[in-house]
Amino acid sequence: MNRLQLTLFVLAATVVLAPPFWGAEPNWPGWRGPNRTDVTSETGFLKEWPKAGPRRVWLFDNCGVGFAGPAVVGDRLYIMGARDGKERILALNSNTGDELWDREVDKEWEQGRGNGPRSTPTVVGDRVYALSANGRVVCLKRNDGKELWNASLVKLGGSPPNWGYCESVLVDQGRLICTPGGPQGAIVALNAYSGKVEWQSTKFTEPAQYASPQAIELNGERQYVQLTMKSIVGVDANNGKVLWRSDWPGATAVITTPIIHDNQVYVTSGYGVGCKLVKIDAQNKTSDVYFNKKMKNQHGGVILLDGKLYGYSDKIGWVCQDFNTGKIVWSEKQALGKGSIAYADGRFYCFSENEGTVVLIDASPGGWKERGRFTLTLKSKLRQPRWLIWTHPVATGGRLFLRNQELLFCFDVGA
Repeated sequence: MNRLQLTLFVLAATVVLAPPFWGAEPNWPGWRGPNRTDVTSETGFLKEWPKAGPRRVWLFDNCGVGFAGPAVVGDRLYIMGARDGKERILALNSNTGDELWDREVDKEWEQGRGNGPRSTPTVVGDRVYALSANGRVVCLKRNDGKELWNASLVKLGGSPPNWGYCESVLVDQGRLICTPGGPQGAIVALNAYSGKVEWQSTKFTEPAQYASPQAIELNGERQYVQLTMKSIVGVDANNGKVLWRSDWPGATAVITTPIIHDNQVYVTSGYGVGCKLVKIDAQNKTSDVYFNKKMKNQHGGVILLDGKLYGYSDKIGWVCQDFNTGKIVWSEKQALGKGSIAYADGRFYCFSENEGTVVLIDASPGGWKERGRFTLTLKSKLRQPRWLIWTHPVATGGRLFLRNQELLFCFDVGA
């Protein structure tokens, strides 16, 4: 066999042996997807499901305990879990579910409402970043998990909140943004390549909560927006200087990621708090557009789509709310219990926290219209009674990824 024939043979074998993608190549590089909105622009997903639900492609049963979601880029999936008393980041083949490598990040966080890590890894270029519940940030090489650097949020003046650090770190323009909280500065920017501190928000020193930061361009400035127990705040991306702040009456735990549209920021919390829309003017001065209790989202997430907000509101049920006015467009309490939400190709994926039921509905202000449902039949052996299914669904590359503690399911939802 000559060199040309050998090359053609190898190429042919590679094509035959390469595992297939369903739909577009997966692109869900971190918490809530490409733009931290739980919305993907991908198409090619099923518009309705068979009666028995979509076909399961694979099941990985060794994630360990925890509530971290998957980050999926191409044929690689990254997720965190606690195994053998240690929090770890795992790399899987996203097509087959085979484990490729795992690396220890920190000791296991232990708490009555759930052990293990809570944060979704963040994938940027050839690196993956992760945060343990105890506050250890790591930067690893994507291909083999080699640690490049680490940092401690505790050494930066922070203290883990009651349920541990839960935010998913933001990597933006060469900076890693996270929220240690505390007197040295609540928000910190680390150099994403070296881990060295670039700045810390010394004028904003509130304790950490559980929400993840967002990046925005506003009034000609790059800003980072974060939500804490008492504040909605925007800081200068270059130096951490507070540009604006608005009061927030948080209670018990503040979790849901802020939503940003034009020059307005929407936040919501559970425990009876409600929701608020804040407008920021050209001088970075804030004014409340509305504050009400129509949306009281604890931790399942809220999605903004075409001027409407969708998510679960405590004591009201699944809600469609007008973004500009705060008024409820429709609500549905009987069809599905409390849970989390994601969007792809004209449909919402609603995932209940108690029984593990997934419902596909129209992404429409016209009401709750189901296009299929199924329930995870295989139950976690590690999940304790007070631990519910709090990991958000992920729909990317024609696949649906669902986690229940050590179990990670992959379903084919490609058209």
